[in-house]
Amino acid sequence: MNFNIITCFLVLLLVLALPQVSAQTDSVNPASQKLVQVTIDDEGNVEVVHQIRNSNEPQELEFVKGTVSNVEFIDKIGRHEPMDVLEGADHIVILPNQGELFVKYDLDDVLILKDGFWTLDFRYLETTTFVIPKEVKLFFINEKPVLLDEKNAFTCHGCQMILEYSIDEPRNIEYVNWEEKKFVVEIISFAEIENFEFSQPAKRISFRVNDDNQFVTAVIPLELLWGPYAVFHDDEKIYFHEYINNGTHVWVNIRPDTAGDVTIIGTTVVPEFPIIAPLAVGFLIILVVPLIRKFNLH
Repeated sequence: MNFNIITCFLVLLLVLALPQVSAQTDSVNPASQKLVQVTIDDEGNVEVVHQIRNSNEPQELEFVKGTVSNVEFIDKIGRHEPMDVLEGADHIVILPNQGELFVKYDLDDVLILKDGFWTLDFRYLETTTFVIPKEVKLFFINEKPVLLDEKNAFTCHGCQMILEYSIDEPRNIEYVNWEEKKFVVEIISFAEIENFEFSQPAKRISFRVNDDNQFVTAVIPLELLWGPYAVFHDDEKIYFHEYINNGTHVWVNIRPDTAGDVTIIGTTVVPEFPIIAPLAVGFLIILVVPLIRKFNLH
């Protein structure tokens, strides 16, 4: 008898010590969140973690939109408490004075694989950090390309975006020989690329894209073709993203609606206008302008 009483007491004590939550709400303030992290693995699984600040009032935590499963709560000393959430529930209420805690869950039916690209339509107004597979270096946010160097994470503030990325996207390597120098032009795309040409007199790179609505990214040596650039698809000028200029190469990205011929036109080509020339001209201007002013004063 005494043993049963002691056992019940210990169970009650443990329940009281773990964070308490409720699935019901009545005019509850939004949860104060210190961190939101979305982690995507290389198989397309999505895990969400919210770090919730302590409060002396109940707090309502809104889930990221999607099918939520495997919800659990982790307190500041690392204890895990699984919680059953009603199917289709989009929030929970955290009772007051629980201390800082983490809410973790899996998110299904949000990441879609199509034509080699994973796509996530995401909206969550808290600042959110995304951890993506380490194999991904080039991805797109609202069709704007982003290149990651070493870290496989980025932060989105007040986040509403369409994230698109691929793993092992084909890379087409093209070699250009000009006056005893060899240049490498890289074209990254799931589309089939053929008929690559470089024309020094016309200051252009051209190739054919054989698939519809595919991202195509050309990595061009600046010493071979200097900007600003214009891009044409079947002789019609189209919008493009020029981004990431690391001093030696530029990334030019397009997404043609249909298959067709693509032409990238620059302003100068090697050896007509060496890459160092703009820097030299700028440096010369810096030196000459003070001398001109000094001469005018006399």
